[in-house]
Amino acid sequence: MKNPIAAFVFGLAVLGTSLAGHAQNYPEKPVRIVVPYQPGGTVDLVARVLAQSLTEQTGTQFIVDNRSGASGAIGSEAVAKAAPDGYTLLVQSPTLIANPLISRKVGYDPVRDFRPIAMLGTVPMVLTVHPSIGARNLKEFVDAARADPKKFALGTSAVGSPMHLAEEAIKKESKLEIPIIVYRGTAGALNDVLGGQVSGIVDAIPSSAPHIAAGKLKALAVTTSHRVASLPQVPTVAESGYPGFDMVTWYGLWAPHGLPDPIAKKLETMVQKAMASKAVMDRLAPQSFEAQPLLGGSFEDFIARQLATYARIVKDANITAE
Repeated sequence: MKNPIAAFVFGLAVLGTSLAGHAQNYPEKPVRIVVPYQPGGTVDLVARVLAQSLTEQTGTQFIVDNRSGASGAIGSEAVAKAAPDGYTLLVQSPTLIANPLISRKVGYDPVRDFRPIAMLGTVPMVLTVHPSIGARNLKEFVDAARADPKKFALGTSAVGSPMHLAEEAIKKESKLEIPIIVYRGTAGALNDVLGGQVSGIVDAIPSSAPHIAAGKLKALAVTTSHRVASLPQVPTVAESGYPGFDMVTWYGLWAPHGLPDPIAKKLETMVQKAMASKAVMDRLAPQSFEAQPLLGGSFEDFIARQLATYARIVKDANITAE
């Protein structure tokens, strides 16, 4: 073509046709879903349930690849650097966006290096204390901790985890000056609360619920904006004197930045179908998982709001992993 503008327009049309055809046939080979943690946690469970549904929808294998280390940073970075062709995806929690706020060693930017596909859902958290703590509710706990702060401490699973950030937010709102002890995982922190060495913990409901039911932990407040069906008698932090408090741990699906729109849209549709499936929710509901699929731009807007909240908490509490 002698006309350069016409040639450019023709090139765009050919590219668009090629991408549309590629998306129509996607996936043509197995897709790897990276989980940046060891098998067995909630992120891993959510990814495996999603992978099974996507496999059933497409007839092509979606395979979970556990690549743990550095609080999820190693696996997340691997996805950030992968080809944006739809064959390497990431299932992660809020730690994806919190990690770069607390460590300069993280090798990715949570906004620049990823394309958000869909938020999958949320799991509520609960503040519990050892039964020896006399407090019957959050107000009484705060009053006791203010009166004698040296006797109180909270435990948490990791620096920058949703649980850690929720504890810091509660401390800030209630003007508490008690330490937060960081463990290498939820199990160690919970064990010390159960043993009475640490006063309390904010934790995802699934891992604390059995201990609450057995009377080994006392639930003071849930961190969501509404009461939780599995713990209907437990008030929210907002109800306990801190209006507007709302923090959950949530899970999402990302691809490397640059994923073509047609493939992203096909993935969004597949995820939406998966999260509306009774089979999927039958497996996730026992974990107090609430499906809340936010797609594409809506998920991107949600991430921006969460990032602003986490950045404020990290700054106020001077959290660092260095």
